[in-house]
This record gives sequence, structure tokens and C-alpha cells, in this order.
Amino acid sequence: MAVFAYRGRSSAGAVSGEIEADDRPAAVAQLRARGIVATSVQERQARAAAVKKIGGRVKDKDLAIYTRQFSTMVDAGLPIAQCLSILAEQGDSKALRDVTGKIAREVEGGATLAESFRKYPRVFNDLFTNMLQVGESGGVLDVVLQRLSGYIEKAAKLKAKVKGAMVYPLTIMGVAALVIIFMMIFVIPTFAKMFQGLGADLPLPTKIVMLVSEFTQKYILFLIGAIAGTIYSIKRYYNTDQGSKVIDAFLLRVPVIGMLIRKVAVARFTRTLGTLISSGVPILEGLLITARSAGNRVVEREVMQARTAVTSGRTLSEPLRGSSVFPSMVVHMINVGENTGALDQMLNKIADFYDDEVDTAVGALTSLLEPIMIVFLGVVVGGLVVAMYLPIFRLVTLMK
Repeated sequence: MAVFAYRGRSSAGAVSGEIEADDRPAAVAQLRARGIVATSVQERQARAAAVKKIGGRVKDKDLAIYTRQFSTMVDAGLPIAQCLSILAEQGDSKALRDVTGKIAREVEGGATLAESFRKYPRVFNDLFTNMLQVGESGGVLDVVLQRLSGYIEKAAKLKAKVKGAMVYPLTIMGVAALVIIFMMIFVIPTFAKMFQGLGADLPLPTKIVMLVSEFTQKYILFLIGAIAGTIYSIKRYYNTDQGSKVIDAFLLRVPVIGMLIRKVAVARFTRTLGTLISSGVPILEGLLITARSAGNRVVEREVMQARTAVTSGRTLSEPLRGSSVFPSMVVHMINVGENTGALDQMLNKIADFYDDEVDTAVGALTSLLEPIMIVFLGVVVGGLVVAMYLPIFRLVTLMK
């Protein structure tokens, strides 16, 4: 994406700032969706490259605390510049402190709050800056910040649930892999030397394990390199447009995991769009921001198709019917929200419901993975032990 510097007019008067877009017409369309009539839109490619390097990654927890503190100070009546100065002096995140110090100086110099925050996209995403702009222009910054902090906290909680579901099985499988490699390199060769001294004919399972052990000892570095290369190649492929589409579509078809991804996608979509609409962000701009933060290219494509339909005058629920991601219940509830004029409230209710659904899905996934891991460990590790002891059992039998 490129960065465009713009000047124009809105209901609040003359405005200026920067906006990210694929091209100039897209930038003009985004500004129009925000209620800004652009008088000048100029691309700043060099500025975009520089801006993206400023700031570092910030944890969701730190950003939620930061936004909550900001909201509390604004609600207490402190001047914006003073709020920013206080925030720049405290907090666990160095990136947040550094960026906030720069924003404080820009605001003191006369820049708008949203314009200043928008210069640091690595720290503050489109959702954050657009809601700030709405709150600033509408004089409801404290309310918007409260909604924003609540959204960030709930989004962080949802992400933690999914990560927590994956940490346990990945840890167990990692430890199991290390144990198996240790046995192949250090334990089984000891048994192999002992069996060679006996000169007896070995059972087939023992021969297979010894061959695998031999191969592992010779090519362990090659195997590690091949695994690392495969992971790197998949990541590189996923970073391409085609690769992300293929992998995201595949993940949605995986049993159990695909269901979990769908529920997370619905919860994120409804929570994000509901928060934006309730804060006064136009629905077209809200759908664009929601699509970018979807985290799955299939979901992003469906949201963008819905946005195109809304642009042509259709309701939001119409293009979502028959969707592979959004269940019919969600579509019906969105339709009811549109008909009653309470779309933001309905979206937040759906998000609350699907947060609970994600909890249930995570529990089901954990319950399914636990017996699978136990069986896997029992078969692999137990099989190795049995294969090594089979010749000893045979010798004992012959001695009798």
C-alpha cells in the first residue's frame, strides 16, 4: 500500500492528514466514506516506507491498558496533551512510550489527535485511528476510547483462548519428538551393539527400528534443515497473495480446526464492525477495516464482497446469505438488526454469543487432542521399547 497526503473539507471544517490505500482512487473513496471531500490527494511513497519503520510491535494487553488509562484521563477532564504526556512517562511498553511522546509533541504543535496517531500504523491500526477521528470530531472522545479499550480487551481474550488451545498439544508433541530423537541417537545404538555381539537373528520390528536409528544418526542435521526449510517455504508461500488464499481455504476445511477458525472469524467480524458502527464510523469504512483485520483471506474476500453489495444499495445481510463462513443464524440476526435500526447492538450480541462458542470449541478441541496424543505417544515410544526388548524376550525363551 501507498501513503497519500490529503487536504479537504468535512462537516467539522478544513482537514488534512495521511491515509493508506492501494491507489489514488481508493484513497479518494476512503475519504469520501469518512465524509471528507478531498481537494488534494498526493502520494508519499518515501514517507510511507519511513512511517512503517517507526514504532514496534505492542502486546494487546499493553494497548488495552494504555487505551483504558487514556479514556479515564479524558473522562476526568484532563487536556489531551497532558494525557499524552502522562502516558509517555508510564507503561511497560517502551514502543508505546516512545510513540506517545512523539504524538504529544505533534498535538502540542497543533496537529489533530487522529492525524498524529495515524503516523504510526505499526502500533495503532486503522480501527484505532478511525475511531479516534470519529470521537475527536464528534466531541465524544471519552466514550469512543471506552468502547475501544473494551474491544481491545475482548479481542485479546479471544486470541489468548485460541493460542492457549494450541500451546498444550504443541508442547507435548515437541517434547515427544525430542525424546524420540534422543532414543534414536543415544539409546538404540547401545542395544544395537549388544545385539550384534550376540549374533542372533533379530525380529523384523527390531531391524526396522535399528535402520531408522542408523538413518537418524547419519542425517539428523539434514532432517532438521529439511524441516526448517519446509516451514520457511510455507511461510514465504503464505505471504504471497495466492498462497494465503490456498492455505486459508484449506484450514477452513480441516475438521474441528476449521470449525474453530469460523467461530473466531464470526466473533472478530461482529465485534469489530459492531464497535465501529456504534462509534459512528460509516458502514463502508467499517467493512473495509473489518476485512483487513479478518486474519483469513477467505473471510476477507467475503466481507469485501458484502461491502461491494452495500455500496450498490443492498443490505449487509443479503450478500452474506449462503456464505461458507457466516452461519444462517448470524445472517438472520444481522437482518433483524438492520430492519430495527439496531445493527451495532445486534452485532455485539452475536460477538458475545460466539465468544462463548469459541470457549466450547476450544474445550472440544483440547478434549479431542488429548487422547490422540496419548495414543500417539503410546504407539511410538511404546513401540520403540517393545522392538528393543523383543530379542531379549526371545533369548530368555530359548534359555528355558
